[in-house]
Amino acid sequence: MIDSSEEPGLEQVRTLILQLKRRLDSHMRDRWHRSLPLEELLFDRWERARSLGFGEGTSIYQSSYIYGDVQVGAGCWIGPFTLLDGSGGLEIGDHCDLSAGVQIYTHDTAKRAVSGGKAGVDHAPVRIGSCCYIGPNVIVQRGVTIGEHTIVGACSFVNRDIPPYSMAIGTPCRRIGRIVVNDRDVDIEYDHR
Repeated sequence: MIDSSEEPGLEQVRTLILQLKRRLDSHMRDRWHRSLPLEELLFDRWERARSLGFGEGTSIYQSSYIYGDVQVGAGCWIGPFTLLDGSGGLEIGDHCDLSAGVQIYTHDTAKRAVSGGKAGVDHAPVRIGSCCYIGPNVIVQRGVTIGEHTIVGACSFVNRDIPPYSMAIGTPCRRIGRIVVNDRDVDIEYDHR
C-alpha cells in the first residue's frame, strides 16, 4: 500500500481514479449490463486486436496473453483470461469464438525439464479453421489442427486433430458428432445417443 502522506496530491489522484471508475462502470452497466475490471473499462478490445494485426472486427480482452507469431482472422471474439502461444506458429481463421480461459500452446518444455535441461523445447504449429467455437477452459496442445465449422466443448483437452464440421468434447478430446450448416441454422448430428 502506498503511503499517501509521502507525496502531495496522491490522495487526489486516487480520488479522481475512483470517480472515473464509478462513471465508466455505471456507463457499462447501463448500456451493456456488465461490470468489468478497470482495465477493461479503459481500453478498447477491438483497438487491441487491430494493434496486434488481427482481422477486421476481431476483439481480444486485456486479460489475454499473446506470445510469438499469432495470426487471427476477421470477426473473431477472444474471451477473457485466454492464452495464445504462437512461439511455434498459431493461425486462427475468421469468425471464431475462443471462450474464457482457453489456452492454446505451440510449444512444450516437458523433455527439457525431465532431462535436466539437456533436451530442447518442442515446437509445432496449431491451426484453427474458420467458423469454430472453442468452449470455456479448453486446452489445445501443440501440433493440432482443428477443422473449420467445429465446436469443441468446455474443459476439453485437444491433443489430436479434429476434422472439419465436428462436434468434439472430452479429455482427451474426441469427435462425437457432426455439424450441419444450413442456410440460416446449424444442426448437430450426434454419432451415438
